[in-house]
Amino acid sequence: MATRSMLGTILSLVLGFTGMPLAVGWAADEGSVVEGSGFSLFDTEAIKGYDEKKVQDDPVCDRTKRPKIIKVEPDVVKPGDRVVIKGENFGTRECFRSVYFSKASKATVDYTYVNQSTIKATVPQVPPGMTFIHTITGAGSAQSKGVLITR
Repeated sequence: MATRSMLGTILSLVLGFTGMPLAVGWAADEGSVVEGSGFSLFDTEAIKGYDEKKVQDDPVCDRTKRPKIIKVEPDVVKPGDRVVIKGENFGTRECFRSVYFSKASKATVDYTYVNQSTIKATVPQVPPGMTFIHTITGAGSAQSKGVLITR
């Protein structure tokens, strides 16, 4: 049977000095995840300082303007062809992330950012059939209407 002083010590360890629980579970093994402990358990130094130059150079992406694809020209293509993706809210060059085709979602697509409403992309090697083109920006993603891939 635990004595009152042992219970007090255990509660102090679990609740800490603030009275709020520090952990959801008990971390008996090394490498266990203890929520609320931050980096204190892992001998990792906290991020310190402030770099004014880095903050100034970091692009500010408008996350309120979701991208939209209006049309893709041409809409019947072969692998290797170039398509022009017209839309709105593609953001700045720094905030535009990528283009991918649904039939080849893991394939790297060669694309050129033209401006906030135009992207040019090369169709990757994909099997014939209907596919969708997706654009990814700092504010989200957009999907085109179907594009037909032929041989």
